[in-house]
Amino acid sequence: MTTLTNKIDFAVIISATKCNPNGDPLIENRPRTDYNEFGEISDVCIKRKIRNRLQQNGEKIFVQSQDCADDGFKSLSDRFNGVIKSKDKAEVAKLVCETWIDVRTFGQVFAFKAENKKGVSLGIRGPMSIQGAISVDPVIVTSMQIVKSVNSETKDGGEKSSDTMGTKQRVEFGLYKTFGSINADLAEKTGFSNEDSIKIKEALKTLFKNDSSSARPEGSMEIVKLIWWEHNSRGGQYPSAKVHRLLKIEKKNEIGHNASDYEIKVDSLPNLKVEIIDGE
Repeated sequence: MTTLTNKIDFAVIISATKCNPNGDPLIENRPRTDYNEFGEISDVCIKRKIRNRLQQNGEKIFVQSQDCADDGFKSLSDRFNGVIKSKDKAEVAKLVCETWIDVRTFGQVFAFKAENKKGVSLGIRGPMSIQGAISVDPVIVTSMQIVKSVNSETKDGGEKSSDTMGTKQRVEFGLYKTFGSINADLAEKTGFSNEDSIKIKEALKTLFKNDSSSARPEGSMEIVKLIWWEHNSRGGQYPSAKVHRLLKIEKKNEIGHNASDYEIKVDSLPNLKVEIIDGE
């Protein structure tokens, strides 16, 4: 594999319809919004979905979610100590990047004790960064009262247990956008390759495949567009902020009910290669 040769910038446009894109556990899992009621999806949430897609595509992942763990390890320290046997920092840095694609992509802090209590502590800085997604317009969050009316446990005398009340909250519709970048200089340090960038592109294009749940029913979350800019040099001929501003999203109607109510435009810059991809 060849190390990434040119800087990459990208943008992802996401639609959410009658679902909870990313709940906040501090406020009863209400869909995340800022103080102006613009919807938010955290960068941590997006990275989790990227990792899941890479894992589903057969890649080895270090930060696995508990319900997707596929290697028998129950914690990050178990996974690290079970795979990495060296205690030399330089060798460990090389091995963890070679072993796990999410480490050589996002980086990782390793601060785990080994069985001899002399573990290795080091940080890997990854080449890929991604912002949290923000909705183009403020979102409307609605609540629905739900009732659990099943007999969870048998009570004395065979009586039915009491019904329990709950709340389910969702976004009626939101069009979200997020931006990211892959730094070729940092890619050289972790071994992130051109082939890895193709895998990331595929993961972003299919981000919500196999991601459905009661909060996000099948079809409620969709990748509308993936815009992929490739510079002609390692450092890039334009700053990322300038490239990201090339994306323009304008509402056609007074109220946006779906992605087709918005016009998506991508301006150009000289000698900057752009690929506009429909989501899957």
